Amino acid sequence: MIDILWQDANYAAISKPAGLASIPGRGEKTSAFEEVAALLKLPHRGEQDPRLRLVHRIDKDTSGVLLFAKNKPAQKHVSHQFQNNLVSKEYLALVAGRPGKDEGDIDAPMAPHPSSPLKMAVSKQGRPARTLWKVEEYLGPFTLLRVFPKTGKTHQIRVHLKSIGLPLAIDLLYNPAASEGLFLSSFKKRYRKSREAERPLISRLTLHAEKLSFQNIDGISVELLAPLPKDFRAALNMLRKYARW
Repeated sequence: MIDILWQDANYAAISKPAGLASIPGRGEKTSAFEEVAALLKLPHRGEQDPRLRLVHRIDKDTSGVLLFAKNKPAQKHVSHQFQNNLVSKEYLALVAGRPGKDEGDIDAPMAPHPSSPLKMAVSKQGRPARTLWKVEEYLGPFTLLRVFPKTGKTHQIRVHLKSIGLPLAIDLLYNPAASEGLFLSSFKKRYRKSREAERPLISRLTLHAEKLSFQNIDGISVELLAPLPKDFRAALNMLRKYARW
């Protein structure tokens, strides 16, 4: 079930669940774009307004705020803000490792990975990309970061954090060693095994688009907030209780 976080005559914002693609794609049965259009009883094809229009996207396995426009002028207005890095975005990222400082600034150009069509990479020949981060909470061998992407490149947060030795705790592409999920047995001392196979506390990208702020077409600032999903909250609670360093 998709939660409508906020809407007015020009925009609608949702809290996208992990596992749901932002837009239709090959092999996808549905997408947030299609489901929101159906929920709001708006078309998502054609040129006539009103209709649902895309203004940005987040990765399929990332949860959090996703914004849509309901007409072409509104789409153009907010797309200009995204293109010129005028939209404020905040993410929560659970990463493997502990940084040597409490905050940082990653200014590293990015380009498609030279040997993998699915990945991006830091490259001197790439396009400018900048990400700020600060420690939200130390959790044993993991760290919860608050991340502020100042540009909007594909996989930017994932690639930038990996480049400084802090990959997402779960990330099939950029941290394949931990791709199956975060398990309680991996950090709880004297963990008792049961006959049943252990289930992961969380088994998708440990990345959540928590906040997004933009200027409405009426000139009013709007701040959107998506609460942490249940799986992310459960993982953090177990880390707080059992993780030791």
